[in-house]
Amino acid sequence: MRLPGLAALLAGCLLLLLPPGLQGCGPGRGHGRRRAPRKLAPLAYKQFSPNVAEKTLGASGRYEGKITRSSERFKELTANYNPDIIFKDEENTGADRMMTQRCKDKLNSLAISVRNVWPGVRLRVTEGWDEDGHHSEESLHYEGRAVDITTSDRDRNKYAMLARLAVEAGFDWVYYESKAHIHCSVKSDHSVAAKSGGCFPGDAWVMLEGGARRPLSDLQPGERVLASSGHGGGGEGDLVFSEVLTFLDRDPALPALFYSLQTEAGGRLSLTAAHLVFVAGNCSEGAAPGRGALRAVFASQARPGQCLLLAGGRGGPRLSRISRVGVRVGRGVFAPLTLEGTVVVDGVLASCYGVVPQHRLAHRAFAPLRLLHRWAGGTGGPRGPRGGMHWYSRLLYWLGGKLLDPGTLHPLGVAQGHT
Repeated sequence: MRLPGLAALLAGCLLLLLPPGLQGCGPGRGHGRRRAPRKLAPLAYKQFSPNVAEKTLGASGRYEGKITRSSERFKELTANYNPDIIFKDEENTGADRMMTQRCKDKLNSLAISVRNVWPGVRLRVTEGWDEDGHHSEESLHYEGRAVDITTSDRDRNKYAMLARLAVEAGFDWVYYESKAHIHCSVKSDHSVAAKSGGCFPGDAWVMLEGGARRPLSDLQPGERVLASSGHGGGGEGDLVFSEVLTFLDRDPALPALFYSLQTEAGGRLSLTAAHLVFVAGNCSEGAAPGRGALRAVFASQARPGQCLLLAGGRGGPRLSRISRVGVRVGRGVFAPLTLEGTVVVDGVLASCYGVVPQHRLAHRAFAPLRLLHRWAGGTGGPRGPRGGMHWYSRLLYWLGGKLLDPGTLHPLGVAQGHT
């Protein structure tokens, strides 16, 4: 068998093993070429988007069971204290503030949009997590995955556009349910389809061979940047300078929501929710990491008290505890792929991959791309001023959608006909 045929066979095998859902970085990112900014069309009364039932795979997914304060799953909920959001909280229990992390992310993003479109107006939540049984059977309110919203001024003339803004903010199902509110819901945090892709902001920096710092927005394939060796094992190897093969995604203009992880030593790393970062538990501030101490988790799963590996300064790599986890909106998304599959960004070690919850698995899935680079000297990455998603990422993304529900799902993992 010729080598190109072997490579194709290897690619096919790896693709079949890959979980569905590899995708780009921002909310609502599409398959193929990105479209120019469009005028937003308000939703009509009783319209829902996407145009499928709420608890189908193409929308927010199936009901997984009621969450109560005494249940083990209650720890899946997090309180939202965003000052840009008004919570009605008529029960006076704080229940409306409790929600899944995905619901919280989308709600916070929507709050920014509301503030930008209507200065002086805030987002208002009238119903959130329901612990009292006030909703219909199997309502996603019982899981903290649904919210009913209005604007703070209760101007019903704004609600049609509010529904459209909720769609743009990334809610998985939005329904202009009544003249008095908009209903929004999200996929379960356990759903692979719920994960947005993994990227860093353009103003984040990497260290080039020779010690110079370079913003990701200026980084070019072929340059060598600080990373960790170990054949995809993450933090178990030595610090090395690794060649940048391509960008898995690159868009200088795309806005995105970034998690900001700040450490006690002053390090700060920003990355999208489903980008993998290496953390250690039961760690000592300033200590060197032990073998096997680091594991890859989504940025949205990183918690204060865990440690990141600081690797961009003097004195060698050392652990530093996360002191604060915040979110911020930034513009520009960049996902460089190095030969090692790891990269030191803003002085912190991270994976090059996102969405797939296992770094090693993701690294294996991109082995054909590394082989292509070795044989052809390039991978045909994003080009042009806007760049875009790499064709190989799009291929995995498309195939993931097909394997998830052939014939039913668009490559985005949403129903065909979604606008």
